[in-house]
Amino acid sequence: MTVPRHDQHISQNRQVSRGLHRWVYFAMVGLAVCYALSAWVGFAGSDYDNYLLFVVTGFIVMSVALPAIAGRVWRHHRINAPGRTKAFPDWMAGEFDTGDRPVKASTATIEILLPLAAVAFGMMAFAILAMVES
Repeated sequence: MTVPRHDQHISQNRQVSRGLHRWVYFAMVGLAVCYALSAWVGFAGSDYDNYLLFVVTGFIVMSVALPAIAGRVWRHHRINAPGRTKAFPDWMAGEFDTGDRPVKASTATIEILLPLAAVAFGMMAFAILAMVES
């Protein structure tokens, strides 16, 4: 059975999730760590460079830590009973509610992680080129 919504048909037999799976968050943290390590490996050197890398690393740590703390507080203080965590393949087979319309969870995961991966792997490529150059 399908229900028309925003000129698209959405299957009713898929479960719609309003939150990301924890492995998606772990992938985000991993990509942030990859970005910071690549910057340090490729561009550390003089005192001024190290100072700037330290500041950038602080921004990266804060951009990961603040949402993690907010999520932990939200999970601790939510009113409804906590549900069981789905397995990652089951979550990926379902749908993710974007606020506008549900999309496949696999598509949402790719759209969330792709920009982060592009930046992290781009910095890794710059770090490799900097190491080869020196």
